[in-house]
Amino acid sequence: MGRNLLAGAEPEVARDAGHRDPPPRAGFFTDTSVCIGCKACEVACKEWNAIPEDGLEFTGMSYDNTQGLGADTWRHVAFIEQNKTVEQAEGSGGDAGLRWLMASDVCKHCTHAACLDVCPTGSLFRTEFGTVVVQQDICNGCGYCVPACPYGVIDQRKGDGRVWKCTMCYDRLGAGQEPACAKACPTDSIQYGPLEELRERAAARVDQLHGLGVSDARLYGEDPDDGVGGDGAFFLLLDDPEVYGLPPDPVVTTRDLPSMWRHAGAAAAAMLGGLAAVFAVDGLRGGRR
Repeated sequence: MGRNLLAGAEPEVARDAGHRDPPPRAGFFTDTSVCIGCKACEVACKEWNAIPEDGLEFTGMSYDNTQGLGADTWRHVAFIEQNKTVEQAEGSGGDAGLRWLMASDVCKHCTHAACLDVCPTGSLFRTEFGTVVVQQDICNGCGYCVPACPYGVIDQRKGDGRVWKCTMCYDRLGAGQEPACAKACPTDSIQYGPLEELRERAAARVDQLHGLGVSDARLYGEDPDDGVGGDGAFFLLLDDPEVYGLPPDPVVTTRDLPSMWRHAGAAAAAMLGGLAAVFAVDGLRGGRR
């Protein structure tokens, strides 16, 4: 536990995890402004990773039958219907009326990943690409990582108990291939590559949209100074994060562990010192008898 707490600047996350001469940190940039909701990413993810189907239940969430990320949904395409006011239309560069927001969500592969901090078995580990992966053959199903994730990504599979989530297609990366979801995306809404390069590309895209009058365009998860040290999977959004079901200010849930361990260590030292003093006094008394 605590293997990730002292991770340095994000280009060093793989090196800090013990990888020598790692490649540039890999990541996802998801541009929701060009997502058409085709769900090709969901299908490709399931096919490549042999993930069970989600069922065909009516969810009441527009055309969304998967509802959210989970053990059996590593990519989730949200369909958000909005009735835009005139003011909102001016900010989005369109007309008032019905607006669809579509966005493909995924594990964020955080720079400071709380799931790594709390895993007692080492099932969760940082890869040489800077991504976070679960080894199911080591996972004991304790579930500590589930509430630790600030995004609610990690989930235990029913009838299994172990946790499952996006691996960014770790096996494909090792073979020099891009993840299945990015490969299948017909509009390049999902882009894969070196994280720093993606951030530059994303900033340019936001500037382009602002120039076209889409003033609501903003990036989410790209800032290395945010509460999780920046995400390995970040997004261009057209509305507030809450609209997409994302926390506005995510914070690594284990941020206070180092200070807690320091206080616990000081308390333990004080207690041992007190016990030593008690035994010393008792020994002196025994010697006088």
